[in-house]
Amino acid sequence: MKYQTRKKALVLLADGTIFYGKSVGIEGTSTGEICFNTGMTGYQEIFTDPSYFGQIMVATNAHIGNYGINNEEVESDGIKISGLICRNFSFTHSRVDSDGNLKDWFEKHNVVAISDVDTRALVAYIRDNGAMNAIITTEINDIETLKKQLAQVPSMEGLELASKVSTKEPYFVGDENATIKISALDIGIKKNILRNLVKRGAFIKVFPYNSSFSDLSSFNPDGYFISNGPGDPEPLVDAQNLAKEIIKKDLPLFGICLGHQVIALANGISTYKMHNGHRGINHPVKNLITGKGEITSQNHGFAINREETENHSDIEITHVHLNDNTVAGIRMKEKNVFSVQYHPEASPGPHDAEYLFDQFIENIRKSKVEA
Repeated sequence: MKYQTRKKALVLLADGTIFYGKSVGIEGTSTGEICFNTGMTGYQEIFTDPSYFGQIMVATNAHIGNYGINNEEVESDGIKISGLICRNFSFTHSRVDSDGNLKDWFEKHNVVAISDVDTRALVAYIRDNGAMNAIITTEINDIETLKKQLAQVPSMEGLELASKVSTKEPYFVGDENATIKISALDIGIKKNILRNLVKRGAFIKVFPYNSSFSDLSSFNPDGYFISNGPGDPEPLVDAQNLAKEIIKKDLPLFGICLGHQVIALANGISTYKMHNGHRGINHPVKNLITGKGEITSQNHGFAINREETENHSDIEITHVHLNDNTVAGIRMKEKNVFSVQYHPEASPGPHDAEYLFDQFIENIRKSKVEA
């Protein structure tokens, strides 16, 4: 595509601020909460992560699309972001095992992308002013109409989105002859989480977001898992009730990200919307049990209340985020339950956090022996 033939495009933020750019060739308008990811690689995994549903992604890496796409490197059944903002969009790519270019992939999923935006200035603005709703468009002639359209977009705070990305019907993953069975609640689950559990000898049945304890227990599992996902955890009352039942029966339970927040809410610990959230692949976390540091992949806009967690008699903080001291992991003192606010399956270079899957499997094995 010739540079001079590209249409103008813009980003309009909820506070009225405008950033200009150019269309990559997919015309239209898209809305959502604007956020940024600082990862230098892994754009395809980011775009297909269900936790990003309802969000417009700003890529801080200068070049997006340079290594094309690979059909195996997806975390769900398609692109989940509402739209993409980047500095340089690569229409050509270079990679031995590429299955195509990024523009064709975005066109296939009908997702708007714009480039040539001053992403350094945009990210600096979001850092200072916080995540907010935004609209990206190639239809730039009527700003007032765009402002009215943007005003109708619901706030991420209080928004339930798990139902938009969860499976509609239960399904199985892994070897049915495996010695460990896990029931997983899908509130936006990533494929690589399932791969990591299967790799460790688990047979998994994945259930829709609103499934009950009786639904999950009908599989007669050895352990339970509550996944990551998009949106505010507070409206997920069914998931919280499920967690309460599992906790009451002292069954092995592991939660990641949104699942971590659901477990906290089930214990009476509140959550809150963060100023910007954590989104990147090099976030430092300290394991307070071992004293070791971990380089982690993170993607969340909500967190659990640290003061309430510290004052909870049944909860121990196991991990903290070293940039802002937010809670990055908890475990219950008298129950077989733990969770983390980051993605151990993502392994962004280091494999620092993969031990959490081993820990979950070990908890299940111990529980089976004691039973």
